Amino acid sequence: MISPVKIWRNQKDITKMLGKIGTVIAWTIIRVPPTGFMKQAPYPLALITFDDRTRIMVQIVDCDGSNLEIGTKVRLVVRKTIETTEDGIIPYGIKAKPINKLLS
Repeated sequence: MISPVKIWRNQKDITKMLGKIGTVIAWTIIRVPPTGFMKQAPYPLALITFDDRTRIMVQIVDCDGSNLEIGTKVRLVVRKTIETTEDGIIPYGIKAKPINKLLS
């Protein structure tokens, strides 16, 4: 069970990161995902670096990986992270979207 309190506490971290722009420095395609991500596979996962030198490992959305490359600029967005729990809670979190895809 995912605690609603834990989800609420994580919202502070999410709002600090939302909209940040970073650069892909490494990426891979996840073909055998962990529990909860089965319906999303295969999906790209990337290591993103920001101007302040912080880094985050995050799933790339709206991109199948065919045009993803090192140096691609991405923006952090909020998306559903895993399948809805049996309690009916829909977990949301940070993912990254290629900037060139924002206009399409």
